[in-house]
Amino acid sequence: MDYIRFGRTELNVSVMGLGCGGPSRIGMSADKSEAESVNIVRHAFDAGVNFIDTSEVYKTEGFIGKALQEVGRDKIVISTKVNYRGEFSPAVLRERLEGSLKRLNTDYIDIYNLHGVDPDDYAQLRDEILPTFQDLRDEGKIRFIGVTEMFGEDTNHDMLRQSLPEDDVWDVVMLGFNILNQSARDILRLTQERDVAIQLMYAVRRALSQPDKLIESIQTLIDEGQLNPDDLNMEDPLGFLLKESDATSIVDAAYRFCRYEPGVHVVLSGTGNPEHLQSNIESLNRGPLPDALIEKLRRIFQHATAVNGN
Repeated sequence: MDYIRFGRTELNVSVMGLGCGGPSRIGMSADKSEAESVNIVRHAFDAGVNFIDTSEVYKTEGFIGKALQEVGRDKIVISTKVNYRGEFSPAVLRERLEGSLKRLNTDYIDIYNLHGVDPDDYAQLRDEILPTFQDLRDEGKIRFIGVTEMFGEDTNHDMLRQSLPEDDVWDVVMLGFNILNQSARDILRLTQERDVAIQLMYAVRRALSQPDKLIESIQTLIDEGQLNPDDLNMEDPLGFLLKESDATSIVDAAYRFCRYEPGVHVVLSGTGNPEHLQSNIESLNRGPLPDALIEKLRRIFQHATAVNGN
């Protein structure tokens, strides 16, 4: 497993993070048993993954808490998130944090994130909720403060474009980025200047693992005028990735494309299948794609913002 300095947090983290949300929720979405999901987490730990991302809304914090019992707490970096929608206040934030601490079987959380912040909600959360995050950090209940975007809807990163130039308050940012939507590159330039740590989501979702979804996403980009149809063969839009590199699959190429993007620290990968997990670990520990191929992908998708890859 390769490791990297996690921005200004100075944590040493694995380049792959186990994502416990997404379509799989470490097997919960496929009706895996609790024991099977716990084993997935333990398999990741055994393979050298020391970064894990979850949220109270994923209902997977308890699996992580059980898996942590067999490893030292100081060996794993835990990132979890609080949902601010509905009734929310500084007091509710404290209650939610205590719930996460209990489920995770720990007395502190490394990175505590505001989850999926809508651009319209950002200013109020910064003014009314962020001070409590800072108090919790001072109390030792959290170590670093993070924010995550709603990339499912906010495919042009409007929340981060609004917040980052004005506020240097986030130690960690979670953003969406992949071959089909590379629009976060402007955000990554700014986070590099400030040494903000990045955990990256959506590196591979359905569009990069299911051929029919890929064609659907490509067609959306063409319809939106964000992609030149002459640049791709619609029967096999990304087949050139395998011809022009040593990539073993589109998924392998997609993970490696994201891992070596300047400014990216941790690439999240979620699964409920041990073999799939191992395959993703291997991809994220392989070398970069050829420079010429990366430049080709940048050129083809330079205007793409209308899809998120799901």
